[in-house]
Amino acid sequence: MSLKFNLIATDGNARRGSVETAHGTFQTPAFMAVGTAATVKALTMEQVAATGTQVILGNTYHLMMRPGGDLVEQMGGLHKFSGWHGPILTDSGGFQVMSLSNLVKMREEGVEFTSHIDGGIKHFLRPEDSVLIQHQLDSNITMVLDECLHLPTDRRRAEKNVDMVTRWAGRSKDAFVNRDGYGIFGIVQGADFPDLREKSARELTAIGFDGYAIGGLAVGEPQDVMFNMISTVTPMLPTDRPRYLMGVGTPLDILGAVERGVDMFDCVMPTRAGRTAQAFTRHGTLNMRNAKHRDDNSPIDDKCGCPACKLSRAYIHHLIKCNEILGATLLTQHNLWFYQDLMRDIRESIEQGRFQKFKKEFIKNYTGEN
Repeated sequence: MSLKFNLIATDGNARRGSVETAHGTFQTPAFMAVGTAATVKALTMEQVAATGTQVILGNTYHLMMRPGGDLVEQMGGLHKFSGWHGPILTDSGGFQVMSLSNLVKMREEGVEFTSHIDGGIKHFLRPEDSVLIQHQLDSNITMVLDECLHLPTDRRRAEKNVDMVTRWAGRSKDAFVNRDGYGIFGIVQGADFPDLREKSARELTAIGFDGYAIGGLAVGEPQDVMFNMISTVTPMLPTDRPRYLMGVGTPLDILGAVERGVDMFDCVMPTRAGRTAQAFTRHGTLNMRNAKHRDDNSPIDDKCGCPACKLSRAYIHHLIKCNEILGATLLTQHNLWFYQDLMRDIRESIEQGRFQKFKKEFIKNYTGEN
């Protein structure tokens, strides 16, 4: 396999490791900053790196629409094009099949969809096409094309989904070009049916991938359902490959998933929250539009080292109320900083065999509940 996963320590089912790629090594558990269109919104790549972020995520669907895989390849790939020189994972576009379902027609051969940009131009995306575009993007981790279902869904629909996802995964792997420091991940589906999740995991591990993602969760189901599906899947996955829970999530979701053996995460939550005046802290979230911050001279979080926390809540509030772009930039960077601090603390707690103690203390401080 072309990516190397090193398992450094375990604490219960929680895992501490690292993933070696052609563009550097990242430590796990890892949170990937979402850079959908080759940019983490409101930040330069230098500002992203300052948060402690080691790997970012781009989106094949959006990048194929604008500016196009051919152009990114011509510009030297995503790393050179965007200025991010660390590892990059690209989502295949499968989530957009669900989120843009009114513009999509599913077929065995692939997905026919109408452009969300102008609503007129039709495109057709096969699993092989998605892999090819990700090759043009020069992403270190390629995701297979899959279909993400809305939950809840009926069993018959979920069964058909698992079978097709497996076939598409095989086609994606066949299309993938092996090279040192690059890899391809399969995506386990199965909705909220444990036996279908097990079936999907068995079939994907039989094909063999560099890593395995758990998809089709964090789409509106209760947290206990999500955790149950994770607990069903992770024991069936190889211990020597990284495990990625797609689109998750809140700090509490991440802690629960790490506890169940997940290594990698991504979510738009911290960056989107930063653009809408919400700040994450060790004592919960703050709405920086709130008038109570108008004359508050304290930092957002006194244990955070980010640029925003060298300033007062009053100043951040002022920027937000004036609709100054700097407010969104500072809060976005702060939130990513918070998430990366959390991941660093999780890694240290696993290494030291105190993950459960750390998790309990974090939740108590974050929620205010014993």
